[in-house]
Amino acid sequence: MSETRDEPPATPYHPEEMKATWDLKIGKSISLQGTARWTPAGVVTAGIATSAILLALAAVMRARR
Repeated sequence: MSETRDEPPATPYHPEEMKATWDLKIGKSISLQGTARWTPAGVVTAGIATSAILLALAAVMRARR
C-alpha cells in the first residue's frame, strides 16, 4: 500500500520564480489586494503566444488587401 504525505516537496517547483503582492486603498471603503507570480517559463510561453497571434494577424491583414 502506498503512503500519502502532506509535506511540501524538499525543493520548490520553480526556484527562480518571483512573487509580488500589493495593497491599494482608495478612500475609506475601497481596498484592493493583488498578487503576481512570474517565472521564466511563463515569460517564454507568453512570448510564443504573442508571436503566434501577431503572425496570424499579419496573415489576416494581408488577405484583407
